[in-house]
Amino acid sequence: MEVRIMILTGSPNKGGLTAACGEQARLGVEFAGARGVVVSLNELNIGRCLACNDGWGTCRNEHKCQVEDDFQRLHAEAGEMKGFVFITPVYWWDMSESIKAFIDRLRRCEAFNKENPVIAGVPVVCVAAAGGTGNGFISCLGNMEKFVDHLKGVKHDLIGVTRRNKDYKLKAVYEAARTMVQGMNNQQW
Repeated sequence: MEVRIMILTGSPNKGGLTAACGEQARLGVEFAGARGVVVSLNELNIGRCLACNDGWGTCRNEHKCQVEDDFQRLHAEAGEMKGFVFITPVYWWDMSESIKAFIDRLRRCEAFNKENPVIAGVPVVCVAAAGGTGNGFISCLGNMEKFVDHLKGVKHDLIGVTRRNKDYKLKAVYEAARTMVQGMNNQQW
């Protein structure tokens, strides 16, 4: 069975730091023998969580979002993955809106999913790419870490990348993705 790792990016800039991190993650995953499934969230129609009904629509009990858009397909595909790399630009000391929209809805659908959870027990790499001033990546990574903890994922690495440290941090993204897959191959996960 082919090991697939989902690499989610949340920047509209296809030639920027976030895209460079996504490419390094893909290369690391593929060097280790897995398939990198790169998803640019800005190219999809994934709206924000509407906190349906009393705050919990179908997400709590059925683990499905009732808001119809590209989320349903991506959520189903995520269930087939063996690991994840979340890469976001840092906007206002936090994740981009496209990453937040996906994460908020995924968290709602997966928070009480005991039967077939998407992230629980699965390795995750989180990358915050602060391209402008370089400020805010620590608080952004903190919010990403909370998301992984809420869904009981396994934190493989949390990486902050800025334009000042990108030469060696892009290598760190590559190595994090590569060693995550190697850990799967060695049955560490």
